[in-house]
Amino acid sequence: QNRKAKAARLAPRPAAGLLRPVVHPPTQRYNMKLRLGKGFTLEELREAKIPAKLAPTIGIAVDHRRRNRCTESLQANVNRLKLYRSKLLIFPKKSGKKGVKKGDTPKSELQNVAQNTLKEI
Repeated sequence: QNRKAKAARLAPRPAAGLLRPVVHPPTQRYNMKLRLGKGFTLEELREAKIPAKLAPTIGIAVDHRRRNRCTESLQANVNRLKLYRSKLLIFPKKSGKKGVKKGDTPKSELQNVAQNTLKEI
């Protein structure tokens, strides 16, 4: 019950929370697996052409301490960001012509938008 109420309250924002990167866990025992990390690196955001200050406002987690150690995971996370950005619909803050900013989704595409409740993009 509570999950449905929270999803309805947040609608049409993603109910699963912030978008997180795919990372390899530390230690030899687990490093062949993949899991969700804390946030995207500044380098990943730069490659995807997303400003670091804008990222948290559009639902992307940022971790300034994380480093990219290999290009494969960097590219995987950049592709994840680009896919998210292509599917993202940004609602204007105010109604009318003056309220629409650069980067907002056109009004024609905002009719009956479905909410994403999955952890995946």
